[in-house]
Amino acid sequence: MELQSYIAQNGTTLNIEKGQQVFTQGELCEHVYLVKTGLLKAFYLTESGKETIKSFIQSGAIIGSLNAAHCQVPSTFSLEALEQCRLVQISFSELLSLSKESISISQEFIQILLSLSLKKERREFELLTLSASQRFDNLRNTDPELVKKLTQNDIAKYLGITPVALSRIKHQ
Repeated sequence: MELQSYIAQNGTTLNIEKGQQVFTQGELCEHVYLVKTGLLKAFYLTESGKETIKSFIQSGAIIGSLNAAHCQVPSTFSLEALEQCRLVQISFSELLSLSKESISISQEFIQILLSLSLKKERREFELLTLSASQRFDNLRNTDPELVKKLTQNDIAKYLGITPVALSRIKHQ
């Protein structure tokens, strides 16, 4: 991938410790991140402190708050390392400018955005139409290795249920 090569060569490498946040909800963040190694979670916090996990991000993915980076507004979610991570940080505006100069980079950019859009559509479908048990089965069947790495608490927050409810589902 030409885009990932560009990011790796021109970005800034960051070593993020487990539990450390890359950026925080409400913060301006003009960067995107290529995940070289590790596992992260993107999550929302309500005013009362309730956490809901939006997604898990693994090696090879590119993540950032597009709303914050493109619209220059505070991020709507936070990004935290679930294990030690090595990320490459680069300015979103730099990538956008680059995509205007290179058709191949532009096409890769489009593919990444399409992939994110499809992932978001699947996630919305699951949350709005499937039971918690069906959502758990989908997660377990789609990425069993990921499920092994996650805590029961994080899986429950991703599914939108309590850890006790998840325990019941697992024992059915």
